[in-house]
Amino acid sequence: MIPVEVAEPTIRRQMFDLTLNEESLAVNLDLVSELRDKSKIREAACKARASRRYNTKVRPRGFQKGNLVWRMHSDARKNEGKFSSNWEVPFRVREVAQGGAYHLEWLSGKIVPRTWNATHLKFYYS
Repeated sequence: MIPVEVAEPTIRRQMFDLTLNEESLAVNLDLVSELRDKSKIREAACKARASRRYNTKVRPRGFQKGNLVWRMHSDARKNEGKFSSNWEVPFRVREVAQGGAYHLEWLSGKIVPRTWNATHLKFYYS
């Protein structure tokens, strides 16, 4: 309480009942788990709405075995300046791995040593 409330009688001090206060605190304590569950449900619904809205703008990029793709330059613009190419020569998809990863090979048949994610690939149209 602030010092003014000690000297002057207020409605809050006049209406205060210790037993009623303890009962209401006990009831609120019992209802905490229900409030927590409601907030979890509301949070899940909000996350679902946000992901649904985000996924409407996402265009999935799926490649199949034998497709020709460009691969993002790993060291683009390091030495050649801002007008250097962002994409490397076309590759062929050798194998589709799990989780959007792809095994690539050069057009000559030489295998690229590691997998590449679909976010770093784009279709090669000839």
